[in-house]
Amino acid sequence: MAQLLLVEDDAAIRGALIRALSERGHAVTSTPAAMVALRQVLDAPPDAVLLDLGLPDLNGYEALRMIRSVSSVPVLVITARDDESEVIRALDAGADDYLIKPFGAGEIEARIRAVLRRAETDRARGGPIEVGGLRLDADAHEVTLDGRALDLSRREFDLLHYLTLHVGQVVTRRDLLTHVWRMPYGGAGKTVDVHISWLRRKLGETAQRPRYLHTVRGVGIKLCVPT
Repeated sequence: MAQLLLVEDDAAIRGALIRALSERGHAVTSTPAAMVALRQVLDAPPDAVLLDLGLPDLNGYEALRMIRSVSSVPVLVITARDDESEVIRALDAGADDYLIKPFGAGEIEARIRAVLRRAETDRARGGPIEVGGLRLDADAHEVTLDGRALDLSRREFDLLHYLTLHVGQVVTRRDLLTHVWRMPYGGAGKTVDVHISWLRRKLGETAQRPRYLHTVRGVGIKLCVPT
């Protein structure tokens, strides 16, 4: 299941896409406005954005450039504009794919899977990851915050690395035990909380005043871009 943000001003198309994608197991939030979408990308980063170009408040290309300036989230343009120059313009502005209306639910589902696979492959390559002022270089095993090097233990580094690979997503304690502590059948969950507390301190925040690490009560922890 993917968390999708649909930016589409046509209510009928928006409703049809929400139903079709929800039936396929995706969680879909939607808005008809570009500026609202930009705020959602910052506050609750989705796995992918489905972006119409004909928006009421902002030119779709400008919206795309603004999204790309703050996030590397995959963006799939969905539009009735079928001219080749429009396709090139959208791709040059930062779109990951371009789908011309009308299209079937199966086609858009396949396109979503494709851009998500590419994004996962890019993350797995191990290059530097940037989240706001936080920069993690897995190859060099270095982390900086606003240009200042952070002294992290190996477990703290692994914990932060896993969270950066899932930025904007809620990660459960079980996920962390499985993928960071390599304890797939559970274990001392308290140690997760302790390491998160240590990591918060090094990031200059607290649970009461989070910047990057946001607790979702009863669910898990989420790494977000500070606003």
